[in-house]
Amino acid sequence: MTGIWRIMTALTIIIMLAPNVMGIKCWNCRSNNDPKCADPFDNSTVPITDCTQERGLPHLPGVRPTMCRKIRQKVNGEWRYFRDCAYLGEVGIQGDERFCLMRTGTYNIFLEYCTCNSKDGCNASYMITPTPFMLVLLIGFSCLLKYIS
Repeated sequence: MTGIWRIMTALTIIIMLAPNVMGIKCWNCRSNNDPKCADPFDNSTVPITDCTQERGLPHLPGVRPTMCRKIRQKVNGEWRYFRDCAYLGEVGIQGDERFCLMRTGTYNIFLEYCTCNSKDGCNASYMITPTPFMLVLLIGFSCLLKYIS
């Protein structure tokens, strides 16, 4: 019975860990369509998107989104906000997502570009943690195998 015990334990651990990494989910909105997309952000009418379900971009074949982004731009005195999945770039500035990339241009243009991947909603993957169901299943298998042997 020890061979069965080892197989069941290995399978249970694999099942517990593998499916929980789902991918990042990001808010998806534009302030010109929904004023609640602007800051302060109100997500009551804004959908959250599973970035793994995005179709991809035709000019970036094979590239998948791995981060979320928020773009805040001021053009001719008007503020606009965009929130979506991000395909390229790095998280924050030098990996610190508390900081955003800022650019200014001529003709009253300002751009703030923020990327993150630490949590869903601004936004990151699920942590790899065992589900309660799988823990109960593991305990049940161990009790069953001890009872049988």
